[in-house]
Amino acid sequence: MTKKHDEIFDAVLSGIGDEPRTAKKDRGAGRFLKRGNVIGDKLSGEIDEKTLQWVDPARCKMWERHNRIYELLNEENCADLIEGIQQQGRQEFPAIVRRVEGSEGIEFEVICGARRHFAISWLRANSFPQYKYLIEVRDMTDEEAFRLADVENRDRADISDFERATDYAAAVKLYYGGKQKTMAQRLQVSEGWLSRYLFLAKLPAEIVDAFPSPNDLKELHARALKPVLAHPKTREAVIARAVWLCDMRMATGLSAGEPWSDAAKVVEDLKRAGQGQPSKRKLKPAAGHTYTAPGSDHQIKRKDSSRQIVLEISKDTPAEDLRILLDKFVLDRSEGL
Repeated sequence: MTKKHDEIFDAVLSGIGDEPRTAKKDRGAGRFLKRGNVIGDKLSGEIDEKTLQWVDPARCKMWERHNRIYELLNEENCADLIEGIQQQGRQEFPAIVRRVEGSEGIEFEVICGARRHFAISWLRANSFPQYKYLIEVRDMTDEEAFRLADVENRDRADISDFERATDYAAAVKLYYGGKQKTMAQRLQVSEGWLSRYLFLAKLPAEIVDAFPSPNDLKELHARALKPVLAHPKTREAVIARAVWLCDMRMATGLSAGEPWSDAAKVVEDLKRAGQGQPSKRKLKPAAGHTYTAPGSDHQIKRKDSSRQIVLEISKDTPAEDLRILLDKFVLDRSEGL
């Protein structure tokens, strides 16, 4: 009870009976009984109190089975969390960790909380050394750690479908003997839902590399590509096209409007390759084309005639840009353009 509630309660009791002191004594006894009940609840396990710690994030490492690719975290994709911590003056929600032994200077491994770890580490490295990493230490098996991480992150948009899929593919072998049904039951999801993510994890590396980033690759993209990957002949055509898309991106960067720069366009392009249809990419005009190096003004001007192709290259074009520009030209030629 609050003090105000106590006063109201005393006022109601004041006119009842001839011994107001007894009422105060009973109230005190009631409070004592309430405290006794709380202690009893703690001992019985009905109340679970957690001990939190503020630590230097350098004392923590990612669990090797963590379902997030830590190397893909950066200031940009963690900007919302970094800003939130600065506004609150601290990390609000604890990361879940467990103790580890045998690593010099490392005492904990992070089960849930990779983005929080990155955000605090980034702040400490960028003029805010006062921030510390809030953790809750638990004792759990690897399978329990996997399920806990999955429950915490399943509905989070900042965990990509590909990260989740690769995590599931490893877990079904490590913890469930390769049995999808057992894993689905433990995660309380349908077998169909789980199988779609496991198929995503099985996509050939060439397909994954065709996308701007693995985190752009979604479960629905894998579903769309499944029919053209089901047969050896169409599968070979799709993989060959995927290699070409990856090569183009490496040579040109993420050029706006190009099929290798957008996940949806990558899927469309790969499907068309598997169906034996030509790419939707526009042909170059007969008069030729100008190639521009990304991030610079250096160019190669291409002039086409019936019998030859002439490339005009500025003498001051740096070797690095020239290599990129010639790669663009060679890749165009491989397309028959």
